[in-house]
Amino acid sequence: MPRHDLFADIAPYESGYLPVGDGHELYWEQAGNPAGRPVLFLHGGPGAGSGAVHRRFFDPTYWRVVLFDQRGAGRSRPHASVTANTTPHLVQDIEYLRAALGITDWVLFGGSWGSTLALSYAQAHPGRVQAMILRGIFLGRPSELDWFFHGLAQVFPDAHAAFLSHLPARERDDPLSAYCRLLFDPDPAIHLPAARAWSHYEGTCSTLIPAPTAIAGFARDRAVIGLARIEAHYFRNHLFLPPEGLLGRMEPIAHIPGVIVQGRYDMICPCTSAWDLAHAWPGATLSLVPDAGHSALEPGIRRRLVTCMEELRA
Repeated sequence: MPRHDLFADIAPYESGYLPVGDGHELYWEQAGNPAGRPVLFLHGGPGAGSGAVHRRFFDPTYWRVVLFDQRGAGRSRPHASVTANTTPHLVQDIEYLRAALGITDWVLFGGSWGSTLALSYAQAHPGRVQAMILRGIFLGRPSELDWFFHGLAQVFPDAHAAFLSHLPARERDDPLSAYCRLLFDPDPAIHLPAARAWSHYEGTCSTLIPAPTAIAGFARDRAVIGLARIEAHYFRNHLFLPPEGLLGRMEPIAHIPGVIVQGRYDMICPCTSAWDLAHAWPGATLSLVPDAGHSALEPGIRRRLVTCMEELRA
């Protein structure tokens, strides 16, 4: 019988730290079948980090599952650092990791910012990518950032008001600049409350139905600092993407097979980005989940992602 939900929790069989230059060391781990087909999990944020639940999308008897925490994120060192932390750096880091693990090519599995990074890596190294399973598409366009900082108020006016309430009234027209000022203040009494407010806003808007457990996952002090500070750094630098954007570089990866899994009511990364990507990527199919928002752990999203990975085995 085909599997349609998360697999049982498993522990890594190997883990370590990979020096990638600029003072950064990336935490990485492998789980599942050491002789299996390699798949790389790319976490969101940027800055969110990977966790034990992310191993559960993959059948451990078949897949060689590779997870890592991007620069400054999760268990990587130094924590929350934005020094030499750009999209091209992260793309090169993935290549360093692939070579260090002796992998020729792999499947990419990423959601939200993980979808952005997967596309960026595939466009730079198309010969290293077998297929892509992407969820909650984020293309890093100005319209998407404007939606996050302003447009979400149309659906989540209460969460958006709480997000702005942490800022002085005179700075609320430009919340990104205001939050950057607070998040990069060296005083924890200033940057930590700002990071909590930023992360709570994102967590509140990430699910179709309010989910206290999902919001709690955004609330740990170490996690909120990495997420908020690194996201703000990337957002104020336009995600360090090329001027033509990701859709302007689709030709080299047009042939790569992929599935785009998108919650119909995703409020963090609205459906239009998945729609635009599907029409620019001949090798991909778009799978709209009718009863889901943004989170990978929403029931419909996680079932579809597991099914996609199972179908890749055929």
